[in-house]
Amino acid sequence: MRIVSGLYKGRLIHPPKNFSARPTTDFAKENLFNVLNNHFDFEELDVLDLFSGTGSISYEFVSRGSKQVISVENNFKHFQFIKQTCDILGITEIKAIKTDVFRYIKSCTAVFDIIFADPPYQLENIDAIPGLILEKKLLKKDGWLIVEHGDKTNFSRHHGFKEIRKYGGVNFSIFENQAES
Repeated sequence: MRIVSGLYKGRLIHPPKNFSARPTTDFAKENLFNVLNNHFDFEELDVLDLFSGTGSISYEFVSRGSKQVISVENNFKHFQFIKQTCDILGITEIKAIKTDVFRYIKSCTAVFDIIFADPPYQLENIDAIPGLILEKKLLKKDGWLIVEHGDKTNFSRHHGFKEIRKYGGVNFSIFENQAES
């Protein structure tokens, strides 16, 4: 796994072999961030990374200049890995939080420009994620929620759905907040 662009471009990240997280592929990350680059100024972004896993998406946002990224991960080994990687790279813009994502969403009072969620593809209540985030008003106006998922999940009928981007076996459903937050 590598950081594909920005300040830390090319830096390799080596999660332990027994890691249970499924990192977003470099190909999918690169294409997603090309789309984001056409819509957002990274240096102005407040980002929430849910189900952070290896922290791959958080590192990409910081590498491109995002001012703050909150990484939420429930698995202790994954949480520790994110913190250690930030220490190794000298990243101070990522705040790693070890907690259940659904508990975090319920208690969160901040608003974000981009929320990225990469739940396990087989997560039982994956369909609830967009509704919970939009109901809680965690996105700023014109902010995006991006949910990574497998082919069996279809979000196209959900409120706020904007589009889907497919890169190999990786799907990104994008939702946009058109209401004032």
